Amino acid sequence: MFDFDKFTQYSKPGPRYTSYPTALEFSDAFGYAAYLDKLKGQDPKSPLSLYFHLPFCKNACYFCGCNVVFTSKEDKKERYIDYLLREMEILAQHIDTSRPVIQLHFGGGTPTFFDAEQLGRIIRAIKSRFTNFTGDAEISCEIDPRHINEEQMKVMSDAGFNRVSFGIQDFDEKVQVAVHRVQPYEITKAAMDLARKYNMVSVNVDLIYGLPYQNLETFKKTLELSVSLDPDRFAVFNYAHIPWLKKTMRKIDETTLPLPAEKLSIMRYTIDYMESKGYKMIGMDHFAKPQDELFKAIEKGELHRNFQGYTTKGGADLIGIGLTSIGEGADYYAQNFKEMAEYEAAIDAGRLPFERGIALTEDDRIRQYVIMELMSNFKLDIGRFESMFNVTFSNYFSDALESLKPFENDGLLSITPKSIECSPTGTLLIRNIAMAFDAYMHVHAKSDKTFSKTV
Repeated sequence: MFDFDKFTQYSKPGPRYTSYPTALEFSDAFGYAAYLDKLKGQDPKSPLSLYFHLPFCKNACYFCGCNVVFTSKEDKKERYIDYLLREMEILAQHIDTSRPVIQLHFGGGTPTFFDAEQLGRIIRAIKSRFTNFTGDAEISCEIDPRHINEEQMKVMSDAGFNRVSFGIQDFDEKVQVAVHRVQPYEITKAAMDLARKYNMVSVNVDLIYGLPYQNLETFKKTLELSVSLDPDRFAVFNYAHIPWLKKTMRKIDETTLPLPAEKLSIMRYTIDYMESKGYKMIGMDHFAKPQDELFKAIEKGELHRNFQGYTTKGGADLIGIGLTSIGEGADYYAQNFKEMAEYEAAIDAGRLPFERGIALTEDDRIRQYVIMELMSNFKLDIGRFESMFNVTFSNYFSDALESLKPFENDGLLSITPKSIECSPTGTLLIRNIAMAFDAYMHVHAKSDKTFSKTV
């Protein structure tokens, strides 16, 4: 299915497209008053998706690209909860919190670094403020298996959490020591057993290839151990080494990182191994069991992508709550302050802790639709696009179509007057394909320290 000789020649820096425009285009030109207007102008019938950023970690994992605050002080966590609750109070002045909630996600940091009582307090506050969770709401939490116990899992289960995601990365001890995250298999299995005991509908595990000292033989063992846990979904990410953005990555000895050829071998083997074990590939880095709802969504062309990854829950206004959180509406993105002092100062002043964002132009919205359709469903219905935006696709995107000809010639995608559709190998290069429609790429194209490489 996959032609890896063609695949490797396309390696170049590019966005992961959790948004379009990407966060690099966010600025304070989109101001606080404009953001409040966007909140006020939301469709009152539109459902809500809530993201809560719980940023604390006890120690640094050197590979991590998340926005994290390192602490072991209990009072910092208590103080942060107080500010989260106050942020929700202010938010309720600007949006209708009785709108249906179809998605809630706790991300981090390490959300389960908060103990059971603290998690319960946060959840109760959310549900007292947002009172209309739908019966099929997706309620999920990222979990570090080193920081989870039965009391915490019970609190989440009782509150209706139905999905959890466990970070594994790699089971090899030498790799774990090199990235400052020692996590024996037994600890991860215990966390998995808890998730099953408390009836989590879907359990995802995260792996990363491209870490120090990894090679194909060691990663084979990680895959075997991971599959033995029987998760419902896998995310197998290509490590993005960006030490110019993330200081903790500077602690990694770059001479120990596997060479591109080794990474390619790992990726090739992972695809074959996962499929031999009954998992099917979804796009560039996800695998799931065939009965998973993600596959039904892809078949209908209804899979969506946002800051939480792939989801079947589309059409909602995403509200980001907490330090650094990002929200998304029909025609804007908004991000909260990244520094705790500024976050707290805004809330103390009775303001939402909004720092920056972007209001989408009509061109942004047109390109956003195309890029997100390709990133999510790996095909584009041109007729549906033209009816939505009242433009002729071939005229509007003549430059993009020209730049995609090498992909078409290599069999990575097919382009007809009716559709664009990726081949199996093309889905692995979907970031490259999407970049053809990105109007901002020319600004960043000459820099190799902006995005991670696509391969």
